[in-house]
Amino acid sequence: MIELVEFIAKSIVDSPSEVEIKEVEKGKTTKLVLSVADDDMGKVIGKRGRIAKAIRTVVNAAAAKEGKKVVVDIK
Repeated sequence: MIELVEFIAKSIVDSPSEVEIKEVEKGKTTKLVLSVADDDMGKVIGKRGRIAKAIRTVVNAAAAKEGKKVVVDIK
């Protein structure tokens, strides 16, 4: 899942070298914390959170296919 989020985020932002993802596991749920440069934050979130919601939807679909639950937080 980290690779998927990293690929999507690096495709969107202007500074792909500053994309960082941390993984925290709590029981059956995996939490991915996405950090990007301050200038790129708006691009990752999008208008009214549409891009962020789309990223979460894609990751949840991929996680469901593997029988897992993944939460994506943008920091």
